[in-house]
Amino acid sequence: MRRPALIAAMLAALMILTGLAAPAAAAAEPDDEGGTAAFRDQLAAASRGYLDATAALERSRKRQRELTFELTTIESDLVARTRVVGEIAAVAYRTGRVGTLAALIGADSPETLLDRALALNSVAANENAAVQQLTETRQRAERAKAAIDNEVRQQQQQLAVMAQRKKDAEKVLADAVADEARAQSNVVDPGIPTTGIRLAAAAPRNSDGSWPAQGCSLPDPTTSGCVSPRLLHAYTEARRAGFQRYTSCFRNGSSGEHPKGKACDHAAQVNGFGGTATGGDKTYGNNLAAFYIYNASRLGVLYVIWYRRIWLPSSGWKSYSGCCDPASMHTNHVHLSVY
Repeated sequence: MRRPALIAAMLAALMILTGLAAPAAAAAEPDDEGGTAAFRDQLAAASRGYLDATAALERSRKRQRELTFELTTIESDLVARTRVVGEIAAVAYRTGRVGTLAALIGADSPETLLDRALALNSVAANENAAVQQLTETRQRAERAKAAIDNEVRQQQQQLAVMAQRKKDAEKVLADAVADEARAQSNVVDPGIPTTGIRLAAAAPRNSDGSWPAQGCSLPDPTTSGCVSPRLLHAYTEARRAGFQRYTSCFRNGSSGEHPKGKACDHAAQVNGFGGTATGGDKTYGNNLAAFYIYNASRLGVLYVIWYRRIWLPSSGWKSYSGCCDPASMHTNHVHLSVY
């Protein structure tokens, strides 16, 4: 007998003698996330597009808030400058404007003549400056209003993109199952909590709020493969929140997000991917799914699959199931995909 086979036989005999069970994960590793490779690519693309539009919408709304505050300041300044120019005009109306020659005729010495000439120049310069400042302030107000109008148009465009991406994701999902009506249902497991969920630390974003492009660049703590920094962050936050059961992330050669280092499968059972989760194991899966959904915007979640359902950032929960084992139906593990 070859050495590896001998070692395996000895380990099996030891487990029988000691009563230990072999890890369920070794025999029931999920193969893929159901559907075709095209389905998974299209679903991920639709969710990425939705998240991109969501980030762009938030950037636009933030810019609009900044512009609105700026416009408020400008309009306050405009009121003050309009009052100053109005006072200048009122004085000129009451007293009549003194012509330059008339003001200088009464000068009885060269020094007096020079003083009056300088005073006239100073008054004219101050009046001109006040009018110029009023004009510039009005122009600034017009530019701020135009910029706000542009941001509103940008927001309308992003909302349209988000609506289209929502339709895209739901159509892809409907096409992937036999019963389209069932796919469009929005049934949520009553056991999935919506309150009392731990807040995760936010994953890093670009300065404009968008998600940075990331590859499979870091060691996967669950396999010998690799993961993206964002997936590692999500995995670490879940562990910090108490979800420490068996997890498998990178899978070379499979479809979907796993070979990209952007997906993890979290076993509901303690020792690995076994049969359909029930009781406390199902509660564990419910709580983990709720954690990822509650923190979706902080972790960059593309979608979560659990117990014959899929959660999308655009659409919430939808029915989704493969056939015909616990792995394909996601009744023994929670699947997470990130941007």
